[in-house]
Amino acid sequence: MSMLTLTDIRIMDPASGRDETGHVLIENGRIAAIGETPVRGEVIDGRDLTCAPGLIDARVKAGEPGQENLETLASASRAALAGGVTQIVVQPQTVPVIDDLSLVDFILRKGEALPVDVHVAGALTKNLDGRTMTEIGLMSDAGAVLFASGPDPIEDAQIMRRLMAYSATFNALISNSPVTPSLSAGTCAHESDVSARLGLPAAPAISERIMAERDMALAELTGGRLLIDLVSSAETVNSIRNAKQRDIDVAASVSINHLALNELDIGDYRTFAKLDPPLREERDRQALLRAVEDGSIDIVVSDHDPQSAGRKRLPYDEAANGAVGLELMLAVGLKLAAEGEIGLMPYLRAATCAPAELLGLEGGRLAVGERADIVVFSETDPWVLDSDKLLSRSKNTPFDGRRMTGRVRHTIKNGEIAYSAVRG
Repeated sequence: MSMLTLTDIRIMDPASGRDETGHVLIENGRIAAIGETPVRGEVIDGRDLTCAPGLIDARVKAGEPGQENLETLASASRAALAGGVTQIVVQPQTVPVIDDLSLVDFILRKGEALPVDVHVAGALTKNLDGRTMTEIGLMSDAGAVLFASGPDPIEDAQIMRRLMAYSATFNALISNSPVTPSLSAGTCAHESDVSARLGLPAAPAISERIMAERDMALAELTGGRLLIDLVSSAETVNSIRNAKQRDIDVAASVSINHLALNELDIGDYRTFAKLDPPLREERDRQALLRAVEDGSIDIVVSDHDPQSAGRKRLPYDEAANGAVGLELMLAVGLKLAAEGEIGLMPYLRAATCAPAELLGLEGGRLAVGERADIVVFSETDPWVLDSDKLLSRSKNTPFDGRRMTGRVRHTIKNGEIAYSAVRG
């Protein structure tokens, strides 16, 4: 019988609102007791530390299959554990694209041997071509928890309507990239004074809002479940709030990058801050923070997107989009909370119980009888991020060299210490 006790630790469970100091007893992979409980087995001294449910990252791009030089599922898993993440959802844009049940099964089988739970987002269309519908029902039966359009949107409204109507029969959740191609094609930045000064081709924020509003109208028409993935603008947040007030079945996600950075972080063409969607204005960032706090944005994701240094160290408009983030998903939230920009509890809610509920996953809560997936962290540890020390195979992050506050000490998976900053 394996036993582990976290003693005198701050216990934060967003699902129940629990925020108290006490012990957490873990037996045979499950939480056996919380609060006043005997100390048994191995002990982690929780004084000056906090514990929360293991994070769930619903947007992870892995190089496997096809681009293992950028990231494998194994290296992504190691990075996840170092960041307090115990479950990941792999996006469909692999090589080949995850667009049939055999590829869903391949990823899930690979995941069985890994120290984190690996879930799959299937492609909405064959080879992500935006036109040919995939067998959503078969992939859902095979275990896919989400269906996505990839980096490019489903531009044809009739095709999107059919996808939503079809997915509604399986109660499947689908996401479409919220961008209007006719406004955004060939651009690489947010349309503003900053992009004008830098001479970068830019798209207005309204490009995002137009596509998001179209898809929410189709969700209302079909009764389908919709995820507006990677919201980045204040205008889109307002549209989502309005849709939720009309009881449209819509959820929204935001990346850690857009919560912590704005267009000024591009600096003088810093390509490691080139993202899709692009970083926007400070007012947009503040709107995103408030939307996570009030629940208008449901989930926070890392948008983990490994790229080689060669693809990032190019002229800005030619460089690849994307940043790694699995290892930083909690650290960025802790920094924001330490600086008073967001409450820690709502941030944790958006990274734990909210994605678990949205995707129908086990976990995301600290309660007796629940699986013991737990992250233990310091809220106050100061440190400087060195991208070379990240466990991801790729090191492309806009946070390199940043001063951080708070970091993961231990990650517990199924009751076992799967990562320890002390042990490595």
